[in-house]
Amino acid sequence: MNFEKFEYDYYKKGYKNICGIDEVGRGCLFGDVVSCAIIMPKGDYIEGVNDSKKLTPKKREELYTKILESCVAVGIGRADADIIDKVNIKMATHISMINALENLKDSEGKKVEADCVLIDAETIKTGIFQKAIIKGDESCYSIACASIIAKVYRDNLCKRWAEKYPNYGIEKHKGYATKYHREALKTYGPSDMHRKTFLKNIKLW
Repeated sequence: MNFEKFEYDYYKKGYKNICGIDEVGRGCLFGDVVSCAIIMPKGDYIEGVNDSKKLTPKKREELYTKILESCVAVGIGRADADIIDKVNIKMATHISMINALENLKDSEGKKVEADCVLIDAETIKTGIFQKAIIKGDESCYSIACASIIAKVYRDNLCKRWAEKYPNYGIEKHKGYATKYHREALKTYGPSDMHRKTFLKNIKLW
């Protein structure tokens, strides 16, 4: 499979700034959902890029640096637990994706406008042409790059959150509903960064 097929299809149609978007943290009990929007240079393929879930932490870290050094522009968007509880996780994910798209900047901090957006299985509110790609992080190069940046960015946030909320082991499970996390919730109760609407679906007591 040609991992850059989607990008080249749209280059042929005249698009220039083709942006991939993906999110991480959608299924967590704790913390923000984080999205990355990224424009990669045409023809400058980074070997080893894949869906972030299929890579080791060490490989993700290596690719994270290479991708940021190579990209035309990158933007991060976040939606915290309060927003998630208020509007639901799907809408919060869309908010984070839109914010990431609006935050696209080059290495000098200058704003960059995408003219084509490739998104992992979502459709967001934007006037820019967009294409939702099922399992895009497995089949589309720019979306896979976005998945790696979003994952490493959020993992680094988890390390900082763990210092502020040391009772939950956030640095280990990244906020997902592991046994350790559920036991910690039973012992200490939820923090202000836990998603209260998510906890209703888990039997803690």
